[in-house]
Formats: sequence, structure tokens, C-alpha cells
Amino acid sequence: MDKIVLSALIFFLTYLFTYLLTYLLTYLFTYFLIYLLTYLFTYLLTYLLIYLLTFLFTYLFTYLFTYLLSYLLTYLLSYLLTYLFTYFLIYLLTYLLSYLLTFLFTYLHSPLSTVLLQKLTDFQPVKKFPTFYGTRRFITAFTSARHLSLF
Repeated sequence: MDKIVLSALIFFLTYLFTYLLTYLLTYLFTYFLIYLLTYLFTYLLTYLLIYLLTFLFTYLFTYLFTYLLSYLLTYLLSYLLTYLFTYFLIYLLTYLLSYLLTFLFTYLHSPLSTVLLQKLTDFQPVKKFPTFYGTRRFITAFTSARHLSLF
């Protein structure tokens, strides 16, 4: 009788451990892993993609764009408009009025420049050109200048 009980006990224990291990390893762990992983990934991805990214995009972009645009439009542009343009215009006007106009007035009122301006604005070469054209002086000057070549 002890042998039958012992063999029944061994059979029951092996069946119980085999069934429990098989059930635990296959069904429970598989269900647990599938359920938890899908639930966690679904919930986490949904939460991350919907709530966090939406919050981050809306908050950060609105904050950054608002702050950056307000900073750029108020401080930097006002600084650029006031400081750089005034400095540039004052420097440019000072330079133009003092140096360039002084140089131009002194150069334009010099005797050499007045002669040059008279020759440039006077129409005497146009008046003298038809009388000079076709004369012997023109032909000799033209033929002698043609032989003077730099090459």
C-alpha cells in the first residue's frame, strides 16, 4: 500500500508541478507580459504623445515664441533702430559734411579744377570740330597718331 500511495503522490506532485509550471510559464506570464506591455506601451505612448508633447509644444513654443518675439521686437529692434541708425547716420552725416564736402569745395574751387570744369562744360571743342575736320592739320595729326601704337 505504501507503494501505491507513494506512486500516487509522485504522480500527483509531478502532474501538479508540471501543470502549474506550464500554466504559470505559458498562460500567466504570457498574459501578464502581453497585457502589461501593451497596456503600458499604449498608455505611455498615448500619454506621452498626446499630453506631454502637446503640453511641451504648446507651452514651450508659445512661451519661446512669445518671449523671443517680444524680446526681439522690443529690445533688439529698438536698440538697433536707436543706437545703430543714430550712430550710423550721425557718423555718416558728420563724415559727409565735414570731410567730403570740405574736400569737394576745396578741390572744386582750386584753379586746376575750375579750368577742368570750364573745359568740360564749355562747347568750344564742338564748335571748333567742323572747322578743324578735313583740313591738312587734321589729316597729318590723324595719320601720325595712327602710327603711334602701344603694341
